[in-house]
Amino acid sequence: MNRPPDTSSLGDRAAFALLEYREGRPEALGDFVREATPLLWRTVRSQGVERDAADDVVQQTWAALVRHVDTITEPLATLKWLLVTARRGAWEAVRKDRTDDMRRTELPDDDAETSATLPDPAPGPEAELLRSERDRSLWAALGELPERCRELLRLVSLADRPDYKAISAAIGMPVGSIGATRGRCLAKLRAVLTDRGETSWT
Repeated sequence: MNRPPDTSSLGDRAAFALLEYREGRPEALGDFVREATPLLWRTVRSQGVERDAADDVVQQTWAALVRHVDTITEPLATLKWLLVTARRGAWEAVRKDRTDDMRRTELPDDDAETSATLPDPAPGPEAELLRSERDRSLWAALGELPERCRELLRLVSLADRPDYKAISAAIGMPVGSIGATRGRCLAKLRAVLTDRGETSWT
């Protein structure tokens, strides 16, 4: 069985698993199911779904992927498709749970038990995933810059208000040159990201 490169992202591995499954090699999808199920489960739970129901929604999400395995036109969108499907399943589970509760007993609209079933407005695991993907891309692009730029940008990124005197002492660059050099290095980083097709980070 072919294997995705070790440096691939979760989205890349989702695409690889989909393509392997289409070719009659389901092992890659099995491996990806084990890897991505915790992410899908947290995504469902973040929408206010109970634990047992969350397990059902995740299983339904994977079943839906198998049913639609030949209709996903862009393999690299597989992970996004899974996350969207999981969230929709979670919303349906929450809606059904609330409907069942209303049938059993009428609760005021502002009842605490009712409020507890509403989706969590805080960023879910998919936001964490996108942020980690962004960070991975940025660090990979940073590695293509000259060493001087890498050192400077790493030091500048360590604080909201970097201490130019400390940076000057660390890398031997005049304080007055740090701002202009930082700007040039950021421009180079932006160019690398653009060349890599990752314009969403720029």
